[in-house]
Amino acid sequence: MATATASATKLRPLGDRVVVKPTPREEMTKTGIVLPDTAKEKPQEGTILAAGPGRILDDGKRESMDVKEGDKVLYAKYAGTEFKADGEDLLIVSQKDVLAIVQD
Repeated sequence: MATATASATKLRPLGDRVVVKPTPREEMTKTGIVLPDTAKEKPQEGTILAAGPGRILDDGKRESMDVKEGDKVLYAKYAGTEFKADGEDLLIVSQKDVLAIVQD
């Protein structure tokens, strides 16, 4: 995970956006069938690597963020923008697309 942390420190999301490292997709079904990339479901869970400061409201104040670095979250299925940084698949999503924080 050192690479992910290094990538995140280079990225500083703006406004109410967060950088998420998606949880790896399942490679195999519970019965042992290997899934090709086309059959894998798009992940909806990941870990926040970096969070923006929050969006600026109409009155000029900054909205506080509900999530923080290190939170494990569920996000909308087709939310955000996918990109690669240092060979890792990452995602930038708006806080409004984060559906829940996963409690351990």
